[in-house]
Amino acid sequence: MNKKQSREKLVTARKRAIFSICLNLFLATIKGVAGVVSGSAALLGDAIHSTTDVLASTAVFIGLWVAGREHPSFPYGLYKAETVATLVTSVAVILAGYEIGRQALFGVPGLPDVTLALPVAAFSFVIALGFGLTQLRAGKRLNSPALSADARDYLADSFSTAVVLISLALVPLGYNIDRIAAGIVSLFVFYAGGQLFVSALKDLLDASIDRETEREIIKFVEQHPRINRVKKCFSRNAGGRFLVDMDVVMHTPSHKTADLVADRLEEELLMEFPGLVLARIRPHYAPGKFIKRITPVTEPEGEVSLQLASAPWFLVETIRTDTKEVKKRQFVENRYKDAEKKKGLLVGRWLLKLKPDELMAVDKDRVAIVLLKEAGVEIVQPSSDTSTTI
Repeated sequence: MNKKQSREKLVTARKRAIFSICLNLFLATIKGVAGVVSGSAALLGDAIHSTTDVLASTAVFIGLWVAGREHPSFPYGLYKAETVATLVTSVAVILAGYEIGRQALFGVPGLPDVTLALPVAAFSFVIALGFGLTQLRAGKRLNSPALSADARDYLADSFSTAVVLISLALVPLGYNIDRIAAGIVSLFVFYAGGQLFVSALKDLLDASIDRETEREIIKFVEQHPRINRVKKCFSRNAGGRFLVDMDVVMHTPSHKTADLVADRLEEELLMEFPGLVLARIRPHYAPGKFIKRITPVTEPEGEVSLQLASAPWFLVETIRTDTKEVKKRQFVENRYKDAEKKKGLLVGRWLLKLKPDELMAVDKDRVAIVLLKEAGVEIVQPSSDTSTTI
C-alpha cells in the first residue's frame, strides 16, 4: 500500500466515523425518550449505552484525523492514534456496562409501557445490527482498528437492544423481567469493553504482529535468490498496521548489490502485505564459498542457447569462488519454453527460485534478463570457448 492509498483509506474511514457519531446520537435520543416515557429501566440503560457510543465514535473520528498527520517528532507515523481511540472506546463501553448494571440493581421497579418502547427497541435493534455489520466489513477493508472497534460496539449495542426487545415483548404476556434484562445487558457490555481494552493495551505496549503473518514475511524474504536466511526479525503493531525490522544474510561480495536487493525487497514487502507501513532490511553480506551459475543450452552437454526464455535446457553449476572449480553440474529442462504468453516473465521467475548468483546469457534486452538483474543476479557474457559448447 502506497502513501496515497493509505491517505484515501483514512479519508473514507473518517467519513464513516462522522456518520457513526450522528447515528449513535439519533439512537441514544430516541431510546432515551422512549425509556423515560415508558418507564423501562432496560431501554433507558440501553440509551445510556448509546450515549457513551457517541463519545466513543467521536474518539474514533479524532483518532482517524490524527492518524493522517505527519510530524518529524514521530518518524514511524501517528498510526497509534487509532489505538488510543480504541482504548477510549473500550473505557466508554465499560462505563456503560457499569451504569446499566447500577440501574438494574438500584433503580425503581415498575411495569414498562410497551406501546412506545417496543417499536423503538425493534427499530433500534435493526439499525444497530445492520450498521454494525457494515462497519465491521469496512474496518477490515480499510484495515482500521478504530472502525472495527466501533463496529463491535454497535454489535454489542444490538445485542443489548435484543435483550431489551425480548423483555418488552414478554410484558403483554404478564412477565416483567425489565430489570433482569438490564442486568444481562450490563454484563455483556462490560465484557465487550474489557476485550477491547485488553486489545488496545497490547497494541500500545508494542505487541508483535501475529506469528502467522510474521512467518509469511520471513518466507517471502528468504525466497529471494540473494538471501540465505533471515537472521533476526522484529515486528510490532501500529494502530492496526505493522512495522518490520529485520537483519538478513546475503551471499554476495558486493556492497552495492546488497543495498540494491535490500531496497528492492523493502518495496516488494510494502506491495505484498497491505497492512505493512514500514519495512527496514539490514543486509549482512559476504562472499560465499560457492556461487551458482545458470547457462541456457540447446540440450544437455550441448551448445549455449542464444535465446534465454526459449532455451530448451539450463545448465546449473555450483562453483568454488576461490579455485573456480566446478563442484556440481546439473541440467534442468525449461518448463516454460513453449509458453505462448509472458514466456520471459515466467522463465525469469522460475530461474529466480533456483537462487542463481550468475546467469550466462546473450540477449540482455529480454524480460527475464531485466527481472534477474533487478534481483541482483550478475549477467555474464559467454566467453569464446563456451559460446559453442558446454
